[in-house]
Amino acid sequence: MRSRRNVLLAAALLLAAADGAGQPEQPVLPGTIPSYEDVRKALDKVENDPNIAPERTVRGLRWVEAERESSDESGWFGALARWFRGLFEWFAVSGRAIVWVLGGLLAVLVVLYVVQLVRKRGLPRLPPRFVAPSHVRDLDIRPESLPDDIGAAALALWSSGERRAALALLYRGLLSRLVHVHEVPIRASATEGECLALARTRLSSASTTYAERMVGTWTAAVYGGVVPASTAVEALCGEFAGALAPRGAAT
Repeated sequence: MRSRRNVLLAAALLLAAADGAGQPEQPVLPGTIPSYEDVRKALDKVENDPNIAPERTVRGLRWVEAERESSDESGWFGALARWFRGLFEWFAVSGRAIVWVLGGLLAVLVVLYVVQLVRKRGLPRLPPRFVAPSHVRDLDIRPESLPDDIGAAALALWSSGERRAALALLYRGLLSRLVHVHEVPIRASATEGECLALARTRLSSASTTYAERMVGTWTAAVYGGVVPASTAVEALCGEFAGALAPRGAAT
């Protein structure tokens, strides 16, 4: 800073001497000291001279960033617009976090709904697997307890006068074939009517007709004391194997 001032002072003295030399009415003698006014004027010229001044002002063009807030964003409308703009910017920045939060809330709601549904209705239960009974109302229907040719065996009993035993063998054979061949879900406590109703859902029309004749003959003899005609019993014995054979195998 001091060296700058010395430079300016030296230049001012030179200019003062030059100005004094250019004015013949006031000559400056060699060795004389310029007055304060002369030095002040010389300093002002030096400071204002663009070629000598240590600082220079350069003018140029540059882009000025436009103001972000326009004139129409003033008042409550401007505040509302700025609020919405800030909200959208926040959503843009926090979008992924919001998605995870919403997904977590949805998962929690689904779990709570399932828990409430289970508490109210209970867990779904599969229907129990049907287990074929060994007896239906004290009548043994196991295949191993019956003869291979049930119709022939029943006819032999009928011919020998054992009519009740013949009819019981035919009815036992009917129930055994319904349960083990046609998979009719007959229970151990099922009545004749219940067995016949269940058989209608699994048998063909011809087999259903035979089962109805068989059950009718059995109930009439056991509960009504009606002795069936020999021709009717012989027909039941002869048709037994074909009527109760598996589907596609009936003859």
